[in-house]
Amino acid sequence: MKGPSLSRNLAAEQRAFLGRDRARWGDHLARVRGFMGEALEGADGARPVLIMGAGSGLEVPWGLAPARAVGWDADPWSRLRTALRHRRFPPWVFQDLTGGMDALGAVAWRTARQPWSGRLRATPVATRRLAGLIGSLDPSPGPLRAWIEQHRPGVILAANVMGQFGVGAQRMVEGAFKGRHPWTLDPDLPDPLEEALQAWTARAVRAWIRALLDSGADLWLVHDRGVIFGNEAVTLGPMEHEWIAQLRGAGPLEASDPLCGVEPLDEIMDRTLTHHLRWIWPVAPGQTHIMEAMRIRPPGTFLSHNQNSAFRKGAYG
Repeated sequence: MKGPSLSRNLAAEQRAFLGRDRARWGDHLARVRGFMGEALEGADGARPVLIMGAGSGLEVPWGLAPARAVGWDADPWSRLRTALRHRRFPPWVFQDLTGGMDALGAVAWRTARQPWSGRLRATPVATRRLAGLIGSLDPSPGPLRAWIEQHRPGVILAANVMGQFGVGAQRMVEGAFKGRHPWTLDPDLPDPLEEALQAWTARAVRAWIRALLDSGADLWLVHDRGVIFGNEAVTLGPMEHEWIAQLRGAGPLEASDPLCGVEPLDEIMDRTLTHHLRWIWPVAPGQTHIMEAMRIRPPGTFLSHNQNSAFRKGAYG
């Protein structure tokens, strides 16, 4: 019997994404395209450029990409959508960037079922077992590391990749339960499965960042840093180390962290960070995303203290 499929899940997510009302996306699209465009225009055409999370090309200005640019997105329709949008059919990789989604889906599928009949177990029993098993899974981006080792890209772009790892993992688990709700519905009660999946997501995010840092490439990363639910008006204050400290609202805000506790600023260690920016993206009514863009320079790149301080404050947007 067929289990959860990352490619099918991503295709469904992309259809839903493209089907949203984009009337209020103008500022976000201008910012992300400007950031990505700067990376592509400045890339060394003699070396490959890797564009992860390339999707349908909505946020990536492929017209500025050098000839050796390669897209990476596990959505099976992503390359075709990019070709239709940009009249360009670049080389493509369709693999899982976490290296762990298939293993997660397989464990969830087996745990949700009785081994002798294949029927679904009682949901509370299955979710408790699954929460324990997820703790033993260690996602590692093996395909990404292998591709980097073989092709040695000079520039790597990520268009909202790591902020989607948790959503992808959630869809894999839900798919294993075939319509049954595996989560604890009472918000006042602990949910061991949700906690285990958040820990898995954090491990996946850290492993992915580590693979990028080990690449030695010039890194240009854009990602969801936070999600705000409700219709409360939200603005951002001055740049802070923690995104949630920047939030400004008239009342209490319901916020979630798509990186599950991982702070990218703490993961880059001694690398030179430039173009550190955050902005608000009103994705849909009742759903506002806090976006973050970071340029992480290759090892051995140094700026003056004043330059680096200015970059970290987002002065070079």
